[in-house]
Amino acid sequence: MSQTTERAIAAALKKLLQQKTLNKITISDLANECGINRMTFYYHFKDIYDLIEWMTNERAEKALEGNKNIGSWQQGLQNLLDALLEEKTFVMGVYHSLSREQIETYLYNVVGDLIWKVIEDYTGGRSVSIDDRRFLTELYKYGISGIILNWISNGMKQPPENIVEKFDKMGSSILEASVFSFEQK
Repeated sequence: MSQTTERAIAAALKKLLQQKTLNKITISDLANECGINRMTFYYHFKDIYDLIEWMTNERAEKALEGNKNIGSWQQGLQNLLDALLEEKTFVMGVYHSLSREQIETYLYNVVGDLIWKVIEDYTGGRSVSIDDRRFLTELYKYGISGIILNWISNGMKQPPENIVEKFDKMGSSILEASVFSFEQK
């Protein structure tokens, strides 16, 4: 029942974002749209930002599921961009309502987790220090997130496949070379 209520509240937020900006949506609006009372909302979420975080994390987990390794990270990135594009009204509503820092933090966390797992795969049998792994993760996390943020700020016009194709052409070989260059002999 809990997941059903959470999903109903999430659907209500998406619907309301088609009618007004995020900063104009209240808990009462969401409760009325769902046919619940305000306390039911607060039973599930602290505030609207908590709801947004839950929605984005759930969507990202599904998009990246099983695609956080050397052989499939590009598919995970493709799934993530496709999910963002499917939810374009929601993404653009949130993007234009929240501070850029909140959106960056979300993307950094999602992309950082993906890249960390890929780097762990690449470093499997190699002796690369944890500090170097963290450095490489940060480097790629910020680069990929920056490209995604730029894509969103430009209205998500470029097809996700084009972005992923560019990462695929250069990303894997550069990532592998980066890991190799940090290997301690």
